[in-house]
Amino acid sequence: MRLGERHKETAPALEAVLRTGPFHLALRAAIAARQLPLHRVQHHLSRQGIKVGVTSLSYWQQGARRPQRPESMRAVRALEEILELPEEALIRLLAPVGPATAPQRPAARSYRSLVEASGVLERLLTELELPLDGGLHTVGHQERVRIGPRRELLGRESQHIVRAHRNGVDRYVAIHHGDPGCSPGAVVVHALENCRTGRVRWDEGTGVLVAELLFDARLRTGDTHLFGYGFEDGTAGISTEYVRGFSFAGGQYALQVRFADDALPVRCHRFAQQSTAAPRGGRQELTLSGLHRSVHVVEPQVRTGLLGIGWDWE
Repeated sequence: MRLGERHKETAPALEAVLRTGPFHLALRAAIAARQLPLHRVQHHLSRQGIKVGVTSLSYWQQGARRPQRPESMRAVRALEEILELPEEALIRLLAPVGPATAPQRPAARSYRSLVEASGVLERLLTELELPLDGGLHTVGHQERVRIGPRRELLGRESQHIVRAHRNGVDRYVAIHHGDPGCSPGAVVVHALENCRTGRVRWDEGTGVLVAELLFDARLRTGDTHLFGYGFEDGTAGISTEYVRGFSFAGGQYALQVRFADDALPVRCHRFAQQSTAAPRGGRQELTLSGLHRSVHVVEPQVRTGLLGIGWDWE
């Protein structure tokens, strides 16, 4: 070991965790042995021309993220020198243990798949005898999306406020579009507040599911209604974005994406599209809340088109 004399008391414990790992415990023990705050570790790295944020260093030693990119691996090798460790002491703990160690990022949904989903949606709504304009305008919609420990779309919940623009409206149809590879027939629909579940239809090929949410009374023109519902999914692979489509403008929309403690992305961003055929724009980087493991966007007045949050795992 290249540990200094003043670290003799911590050397045996450090040697043990360097042998057995995992990486994050070894890194945490080495930083503690050197008695260096993370901002000083970052300073030493920057003097070698390596840019790594304090937040990333914190995630590495917590096990929330693993260094994977070339620049990150270069930082780990520099950390071995800064923390007075033997060569390869940390790098070897990052070696893959099997083909499942580093999940691959799935391909983004193609334009064709989105168009096919639009056609399927129209067919499913026809089966429910409901036009695209269901007689309701959205006043406010708050949506909370949960990403699970396998980086999958675990589920989502909505609090919805609507106003009827014609008499006799007594239902709302909620739409769920699962990630590629999902099993819509296994998705569970929850009527959480001021509604109950009616008919549910889905298409296996596109992962689109529509669920009828029935109100207890028929709304008159101008009446408002507040209700809550949710979908439990978790049937697909790795999720990299959540997209909400708007057929009509107006109303406030808030979207929050919350990640499992042990599955945090390296970066998140907001995006928008005028249509499925249009290029994405309005990109804005979002800061992940360290305490709540979430990001969000708020649109005071939505426009027709698509709005979403995307994230990168590595």
